[in-house]
Amino acid sequence: MTLPAILRDDLRIPVVAAPLFIISHPDLVIAQCKAGIVGSFPALNARPESQVDEWLAEITETLMAHNAGGSGRRAAPFAVNQIVHATNRRLEHDLQMCVKYKVPIVISSLGAVPEVNDAIHSYGGIVLHDVINNRHANSAVRKGADGLIAVAAGAGGHAGKLSPFALVQEIREWFDGPLLLSGAIANGGAVLAAQAMGADLAYIGSPFIATPEARATDAYKQMIVDSRADDIVYSNYFTGIHGNYLKGSITAAGMDPARLPEADPSKMDFERPEGGGPKAWKEIWGSGQAISAVKAIEPVENLVSRLEAEYRAARMRICG
Repeated sequence: MTLPAILRDDLRIPVVAAPLFIISHPDLVIAQCKAGIVGSFPALNARPESQVDEWLAEITETLMAHNAGGSGRRAAPFAVNQIVHATNRRLEHDLQMCVKYKVPIVISSLGAVPEVNDAIHSYGGIVLHDVINNRHANSAVRKGADGLIAVAAGAGGHAGKLSPFALVQEIREWFDGPLLLSGAIANGGAVLAAQAMGADLAYIGSPFIATPEARATDAYKQMIVDSRADDIVYSNYFTGIHGNYLKGSITAAGMDPARLPEADPSKMDFERPEGGGPKAWKEIWGSGQAISAVKAIEPVENLVSRLEAEYRAARMRICG
């Protein structure tokens, strides 16, 4: 299947920036799109809910003006992440805002619902649904998702347990549509490796935390720079869903990373563990395993330029 033009034509390299809870906001999204990759943000980052309207207006108008200016590279499209789960009471409102602004790409998470897909398809947008296993992938496509994001082991935030080799292989046995891969991708060689495995694009989050445009604390950004794979802890304690977190932030919250209790998934809370405790994302910081590739806090444009150079060098090395 040919990749949709929206995921191909205006991209500098085959990369979609993952929506980062709390961290992604218009400044980061606009910088990512201007740098030539798909930028994204979770709708829930805009608070109160009326701010979604303001953010979408700002992003849409800024990128339109950039493209109309005709100076240099066209901006890549942007995406909005919608949490499709019973605990998200804002879904209907935020979905209406996506329709109002004709958001090009919607990333749906934690639940595949045909009504969400229908709403986005009504104006020609596409829906990418993130999955951690083949069963969820089948369900998402049956319910109308246009593409899939395979969230494999090593990804930042909520992540799966399967090797990217296994997950992509199983999905590609039956699905020939747009497929993105998430999981410890932080350099251009890994972007090429994702394509070699069968994915169309790489889905990258953690490196963008360590940028001036990201809405993260300076301490968080520096911990991304200073940490390595051994500093990542996989736990479901903080939200009820397994995810990867920085060990240093858990220790700073007064907890032992090696002795975190198990949470009850039926009592899922996106921010605070059952019974209280430090808040996920705000006090307990998410991160993927590949952050040793992040050597400094640098602007989005510099980061994307590095990814592009590494990607092209890897292609030359492998393909000659």
